[in-house]
Amino acid sequence: MKWEAIVKLARELPEVDLGTSYGTPALKVRGKKLLARLWEDGETVVFMLESVDLQEILTETQPELYFITDHYRGWPAVLARLARLRPVECRERLEAAFREQAPVTLVRRFDDARVSRGERARAGKR
Repeated sequence: MKWEAIVKLARELPEVDLGTSYGTPALKVRGKKLLARLWEDGETVVFMLESVDLQEILTETQPELYFITDHYRGWPAVLARLARLRPVECRERLEAAFREQAPVTLVRRFDDARVSRGERARAGKR
């Protein structure tokens, strides 16, 4: 994947803005809470996670995609190789980070909109 494709996926989430973090392009909720950022090498993305336990699970079960450096050890984040990252996995990481970082009211609004869209889609199939 390219960073631009990640940005496009992230814009499907409410109030996610493009900003910077550590001098690199970053995706933030309401310009404050970090979801993901392009790593300095330009070939890796850093995703915020809900726990260090998940970091361990991802790096152990999918080492071809996910890894960490000593800097991220013990911190709820994981690095993903852009060349190996697929849109479905990226969307899952972004949404999980959004749910962790966004205010509860914003997450609720996102879920309500998703339900409404699903109901309209089902109604159109009748």
